[in-house]
Amino acid sequence: MSAWIKRVVQIVLLLSGVAFILYGLIRGEAGVVLSKATKICLECVGIG
Repeated sequence: MSAWIKRVVQIVLLLSGVAFILYGLIRGEAGVVLSKATKICLECVGIG
C-alpha cells in the first residue's frame, strides 16, 4: 500500500471516530456510559 493511500485511510478513520464521539456527546451518552461503568465497578468490588 502506498504511503498516500495509507495516510488517507488514517485521516478518514480519525475523522469518523471524532464524528461518532461528537454524536454520542450530543445524544447525552456520556452520562449513560459513566452510570453503567460505575455500577459495574461497584458490583466487581462487591459493594453494589
